Amino acid sequence: MELLVKKARRGDAEAFITLIEENKQSMYKVARGFLRNEEDAADAMAETVLNCYEKIGTLKDTSYFKTWMIRILINNCKDILQKRRRSVPVEDIPETEDVRSERGMEEFRELIEPLREQDRSIFTLYYVYGMKVKEIAADMGMKESTVLSRLKRGREALRDEMESSRVKGGRL
Repeated sequence: MELLVKKARRGDAEAFITLIEENKQSMYKVARGFLRNEEDAADAMAETVLNCYEKIGTLKDTSYFKTWMIRILINNCKDILQKRRRSVPVEDIPETEDVRSERGMEEFRELIEPLREQDRSIFTLYYVYGMKVKEIAADMGMKESTVLSRLKRGREALRDEMESSRVKGGRL
């Protein structure tokens, strides 16, 4: 992949297209995980491809292309979410269920819903996309120790939430 990135940085459009093709599935999963609907995910991906094409010359380390691209995608997703919040209350947005979506991903999103947005991002990158703490820290502009503590705090919050649900449901 590094050779393709180097070619793309030199202006090779075919190499850039190949890079995007190799990473479009990961991009889709991240965008869909954040935005929860097809149209917004497609918009975020398109914007990301354009941003990456225009700014690939600013990428310092070719081995971090995917991390760099995902970071741009996450920022685009956050921009879309912010615009959505300003224009329509979240409660008024209908949940659209895509038949092709994995049930496990939906359950994961429901599980982490009580967490703060940034913590949900960290959980998604860590548990769904298998990113390392170091990569997440670099992508999100924070220290590794911060990512670790947010993962720990989030797991504790989810454990407490699950325990209180069991108690309310009379299962304990």
